[in-house]
Parts: sequence; structure tokens; C-alpha cells
Amino acid sequence: MKIESDFNDIDAIGDDHVSSSSDTPLRPDAFELSDQEKVDIIRDDIRHIMETLGLDLTDDSLQGTPNRVAKMFVNEIFGGLSPKNKPKASTFKNQYKYGEMLVEKNITVYSTCEHHLLPIVGRAHVAYISNGSVVGLSKMNRIVDYYAKRPQVQERLTIQIVKELQRVLNTEDVACVIDAKHLCVNSRGIRDIESSTVTSEFGGKFKQKEVRREFLDYIKLETQF
Repeated sequence: MKIESDFNDIDAIGDDHVSSSSDTPLRPDAFELSDQEKVDIIRDDIRHIMETLGLDLTDDSLQGTPNRVAKMFVNEIFGGLSPKNKPKASTFKNQYKYGEMLVEKNITVYSTCEHHLLPIVGRAHVAYISNGSVVGLSKMNRIVDYYAKRPQVQERLTIQIVKELQRVLNTEDVACVIDAKHLCVNSRGIRDIESSTVTSEFGGKFKQKEVRREFLDYIKLETQF
């Protein structure tokens, strides 16, 4: 049947890890509903899924699950979909005249695979070379976290982080490497718990072989406390 064939094609896109664009695909009416309205709708949808699976939602352990999941989706793991949650990344004049590379490494990444809605967990390493402006270190972590908190593919996440820092710092000289485990690979399908996925995006001077190598060497350094 045609419908079954269409579903098989759609499934293959997810298993083959295909992404549509570097922008998160959102409908024009994505923000017409309030957060609470979204929670109310999703709560009913989760309840329907659980009931369809045969679960007894009158059980004390399960009866609160639809509401918990709905609030988690809207306020936590997909909170990066809403522009109102975008971090304000103020920049400052580079008073120190620091002209070398600045690297923020081992930034924790918690995201969600948009193909199976399973977790992506890993580390991001971000760097830039100032052209006169600097940004607070914690803002780099917040930018990573903001774009991670949405249904994602790792390639898009890497690009979005670089593009946002390029915009904030008004420079092309930004780079990002992400190393992460995908539970859609680790816990289902092939169930390979050892593999991880590495993606990178290099802008401006980081496209130069020697600059890129310096960045990658910094990532390898062990942090001493």
C-alpha cells in the first residue's frame, strides 16, 4: 500500500540520520499557544499514548506521569524552541587586548534526537578569536544549552551554536566540536553502547589548518583542578 510505503520512507530518513536544514523546522503558528495551553494538550496526548499501551493510569505511580511529561517537554527539554528563553549574550570590549584563541571546552550537552525523541548526551567544545569584543564565559554554556533544548540532529546543533556566537561576537572566527552519544543508537536499533558521534563547524580563521589544529590540541588537554 502507498501509505505503508510512505511510512517506510519516513522511517528510513530517521534511521539514516537525515536533516532538512540548519534551522529548526518550526511552523509559522508555533508560538500562538501559551506554554500552559501546550502543557494541557500534551498531557492529554501522553495519557492517550499510555492508555493505548495498556497502562493503568489509576495506579498511584502512573497517574501523574502525563502531567509531568507535558511540563518537562514544554518547560525543560524543549524549552529552547521558544525565543523568550534565548539567553541575552551581552558582549564587552576586549580591554585586555587578548588576541589569541579562547576555548571553552567540556560544555555539557543534553539534547533530544528529533527522529526518535531519545536523549543525546555529550560534550561541546567552543572557541573564538576576538575581533574587539568578548562574551562572558557562562554565556557560551547558555547558548549551547539553549540550542540543545529542542528536538535536534547533532549537525544542526553544531552549526546553530557557531552561527549564534558569530552573530553575538560579530566575527566569523568561531568553532565548535561536539562529541555525543545518541540513545537512538545506543538503546535501540543496533544497540551499540560504545559508539559516539563527533561533529564540527569551523568559521573564519578556524578553516586554516594550523588554527584548527591548535583548537583541537587545546581540546585534548587534561583539565587540572
